[in-house]
Amino acid sequence: MMNNNITTAEIVERGYGCLFEHLGTIETERFISYILSERFDYTKWRREYFGKASVEELSSAAADYEKAHPFGPKKPQLPIE
Repeated sequence: MMNNNITTAEIVERGYGCLFEHLGTIETERFISYILSERFDYTKWRREYFGKASVEELSSAAADYEKAHPFGPKKPQLPIE
């Protein structure tokens, strides 16, 4: 489930967390360097990566992935007062 109230800073923090967890420090730095140094065309990449999948197919695949890989905080979060 998406949380539309998340701040940009939280998105960046979660993104870096995912990168470090799945790629490690060195590969994360290489990935970020590549994205920043290349004229990265997200739309072109997305079309090549997902091919001709329909919105329904992508939505179904995303829902299946979310069920198999639930996202949750890895460490207890302190209550905000």
